[in-house]
Amino acid sequence: MYKLYSMQRSGNSYKVRLALALLGAPYQAIEVDILRGESRTPEFLAKNPSGQVPLLEIAEGRYLAESNAILWYLAVGTSLAPESRMDRAEALQWMFFEQHALEPNIGAAYFWLSLVRGGRELQTHALEDWMERGYAALQVMENHLKTHEFFAAGQLTVADIALYGYTHVADQCDFDLAAFPSIGSWLRRVEQMPGFVSMDWCPDLEVTPSASIAADA
Repeated sequence: MYKLYSMQRSGNSYKVRLALALLGAPYQAIEVDILRGESRTPEFLAKNPSGQVPLLEIAEGRYLAESNAILWYLAVGTSLAPESRMDRAEALQWMFFEQHALEPNIGAAYFWLSLVRGGRELQTHALEDWMERGYAALQVMENHLKTHEFFAAGQLTVADIALYGYTHVADQCDFDLAAFPSIGSWLRRVEQMPGFVSMDWCPDLEVTPSASIAADA
């Protein structure tokens, strides 16, 4: 069974929990509060020198960091990873987009405005840039979703999971999602997938595969 070190309200951590739930994969969840420095202890740094979550323990002493790398590892061999070479490349394209255009802006705004007490005052100098670049990223997504139901392969893939993680909380950090109706429809499509769980959901030790898309993989 996997062990997942994550923080409940972290968008990057949630992406991995969502993928595991959609796949019906059982795992042990270990909460790590980065706001209290729990990812900077010698014990945790021995597992992941970058001191970040999520972190997936695949086997005893074998760890995989970086949320999108974990997503790809979990997806290979399932319906969340497209089969064709081009579809896989497009999924990866959107996962790279998420990490360089969405997460550094909407993710940063969410962290400082929603999770850190007094974060708005501490990051006043950065907020304008986050908003400008975050809205630009949302517009790119909106334009794509005007003619596509999902981001790659015409179906739910790890690309959608990667992008969903922070997009669905953008309205909690000053972004107006009402201006992006195609994104709103896509969010609802993701939320209607069998096995979907919200960010607040806490996993049990066992997940029933029949209640997830794993049955179709």
